[in-house]
Amino acid sequence: MKYSRLTKEQFEELHPEFTNFLATQSIDKNEWDKIKLEQPETAEQELDVFSDLIWEGVLSRAEYLEHFSKNYIFLFQCSDSFVHSIVLKSIDPETDFLTKPGLQWLSDNMFTDNVEMKIGKKAFAEERNVAVFSLIQQGAFLSDGQLYKQIKTILDS
Repeated sequence: MKYSRLTKEQFEELHPEFTNFLATQSIDKNEWDKIKLEQPETAEQELDVFSDLIWEGVLSRAEYLEHFSKNYIFLFQCSDSFVHSIVLKSIDPETDFLTKPGLQWLSDNMFTDNVEMKIGKKAFAEERNVAVFSLIQQGAFLSDGQLYKQIKTILDS
């Protein structure tokens, strides 16, 4: 398995897609129930293959990611070969970017000495989608890139 198996909730959300996936292999509901009962290892493999297919599609379309922690915000833009990053760090240890007041503090202090900002660009050291998945496993989540674009626009002007 290349990524990780989808959760039970994700499988439930993707039930129609999973049904279509099985149908492409000429497996109907009765056949699937039989496989689960008589060949559980085969059923597990089918779940893994489907999970990887879904992850591959999601990761291929992923362009922006964000990761928030107490004192840091990591913003990523993923191109085909590079990941561009903007890292915001609060100098004030009391600031908590995981709270609404912390984000308001950031808005008020963005371009002061209270916030360190670093910009970077790095070539993917491994396959792009594997690298993006690794960021997700570390706590990043897919975003529309609005925050990244806003800060980038300000920095570029």
